[in-house]
Amino acid sequence: MSIAFKKPVNLMFTGFSWLGSIFNSHRTFIRGMPIAVSTELTNYCNLKCPECSSGSGQMTRQRGFMDITLFRKAIDELRPFLFNVNLYFQGEPMMHPLFFSFVEYCRGIRSTVSTNGHFLTPEYSERIVKSGLSHLIVSLDGADQDCYSKYRVDGYFEKVIDGLNLVSVAKRRYNSPMKLEIQFLVNRFNEHQIPQIKSIAGKLKASLRLKSMQIINRENTHLWLPESRKFRRYEEKEGLYVIKNNLPDRCARLWFNPVITWDGKVVPCCFDKDADHIMGDLNIDSFRDIWNGPRYRVFRRAILRDRSMIDICRNCTSGLQEAKY
Repeated sequence: MSIAFKKPVNLMFTGFSWLGSIFNSHRTFIRGMPIAVSTELTNYCNLKCPECSSGSGQMTRQRGFMDITLFRKAIDELRPFLFNVNLYFQGEPMMHPLFFSFVEYCRGIRSTVSTNGHFLTPEYSERIVKSGLSHLIVSLDGADQDCYSKYRVDGYFEKVIDGLNLVSVAKRRYNSPMKLEIQFLVNRFNEHQIPQIKSIAGKLKASLRLKSMQIINRENTHLWLPESRKFRRYEEKEGLYVIKNNLPDRCARLWFNPVITWDGKVVPCCFDKDADHIMGDLNIDSFRDIWNGPRYRVFRRAILRDRSMIDICRNCTSGLQEAKY
């Protein structure tokens, strides 16, 4: 069967597996492969964002860079089924010395990179536009250095703006279909600058995503929460801040979109920052064996029975509405 037919057929099998598992929580069904995957090129970062596991230094797992051979092994196995590859998880992906090799190996699959924008030099901006990348997300959490650096500690606003301009110009020069998106984490210090960010995005011909901010240090929640409830990820209940999510006992990520860490560990989703729930190791097993293996089956069943008991789920945004422009 050609890849053109395998992808929609696999999507159908995966979708039916997902639905069948929801309606029968005592038994999980897997009849397909994931349609998307997130890969962690590195968990190193050049910034020190205080509510980021990597940037804050709170990450407990080892740091490193993904081996390109390991990446190719995973993509070769999953390519017939994938609609999208995310080339990021924790860390700054453009710090990888072979960054463009990863992007170029994904040709034929929709690919997405999320970056803090500090590596968008004239050379790299042109290369990324010509690389075949489908979607570039650049974090810009302020409209001036003061607001921007409140969260993006050690970051330089003008450097990111210069990089965005370079990418925008290169897109026009090469008539590139690559989508350019600005991501703005709304917090107490920058929410008044939303009109300015909308203006910046318009001039760059970039889309804008206003995103609620994840907070990992709960004692700091009140410091970051914006005044606008629309952009608050948390609400106060009995003196505690809890996520505005009723955590239904289901999660599509466990059927559609796994994560591969830089060292080849397969984890259930992007909220497992420290890889506490390892489903398998691609250095030892094939992805299919891990995907259909006992650890995944047990974890999926646990989610379907009582998702609120899973630690990584208690800060999950699945089901929350984000503002998009």
